[in-house]
Order: sequence, then C-alpha cells, then structure tokens
Amino acid sequence: MSSLTKHPAAWTRTDVPEGLGLGALIPEPGGFRLEGGETVVEGEERFFTRFTVRTDLAWTTREVRVEVVSGKGPASLVLTARDGHWTDTAGRPVPELVGCLDADVAATPLTNTLPIRRLGLRPGEYRDIAVAWIDIPSLRVRRVRQRYTRHPPEDGLEHYTYRDPHHGEYHLSVDGDGVVVDYERFARRLRPEE
Repeated sequence: MSSLTKHPAAWTRTDVPEGLGLGALIPEPGGFRLEGGETVVEGEERFFTRFTVRTDLAWTTREVRVEVVSGKGPASLVLTARDGHWTDTAGRPVPELVGCLDADVAATPLTNTLPIRRLGLRPGEYRDIAVAWIDIPSLRVRRVRQRYTRHPPEDGLEHYTYRDPHHGEYHLSVDGDGVVVDYERFARRLRPEE
C-alpha cells in the first residue's frame, strides 16, 4: 500500500465525455482511510467531489464524508456507522442502511476496494452484500444490493465481476492492494506516463 500512499492512483472516466479522478489508500492506526476526488463534465453538468472513507482493520466502513461543488452550489454529507447502524450528518439514525458494512461513493472506483478487501473472496467465490450507496452529485443515499464474484488472476491482476440491480454487471481488474485498474464502461487507471 505504500505505493498508493506516495503516488495516488489516477483514473480517467470512460462513462462521461470528461472526467478525472484521484485516490489514495492510506493505512492508519486502527484501520484505513480512502481519500479521493473526482471532476466530471457531462453536457451542462459539471461537478467536483471530494470524499474520505474511514474503516476499521477488517475494512468495515466507520465514517464517510463527501463534499460536492456543482451548479447548485456546495453540499456535504457525513455518515457514521457503528455495528451496522448508521447515522446522518445531523446524528439521526438511517434505518434503511442497517446491516450495511460498506459505503459506495458512486463517482469513484476507489470505494470498490472496500468490499474487495473486506470479503477476501477466493477465485470462483461470490458474495451478495448491501451497501450504503451515495449518488454523486445529489448526495442521495440508498441501500443497494451488490454482488462481487472473484475470478482467477490474469496478467498480474485480480479480476472480479460487480453486479447490482440498478446499474448492471461490470468486470473489474484490481492490483494487489484491491484498487481498481480497469472498471468496464466506467473508469480506467492512468499509467504514470499518460
């Protein structure tokens, strides 16, 4: 993980005309921190988002902070999770998220690292999970059922299929840290020379 700490991963979005993201996976005492941001331009819509996700040592999400700047102005969201129970920015319970152990910030491939690391699947295994899915730029939060299936490694990368009922199925390749290299029809990691 030290390579990502020193050199954050950068992605170009392939699902919009212009989009660029940057993210880092940072070990902390008692867990991990994902730091990232995305800038997207699609037609008249333009937005920038910055997020922080904190986990425990088992990769279970403990806190999510998301900020968005768009044509509607700035907005922010804070979600906190303890033992599968979530609270919002104002400290109110969010009952529809009970049991969710992962957060998925929709604008970035970085948060796919959370279930990939937490589940520890072997090739051929799959797992259905419920996640706290955060739409960007609206910051609407909903519970989404997702399936992760691990495939045999190929070309020095790990391979997964991600599926959910709202967005369909995507193939992901990830590095040894579980960070996305290629996310079919969504994002592609930029190499240092690009």
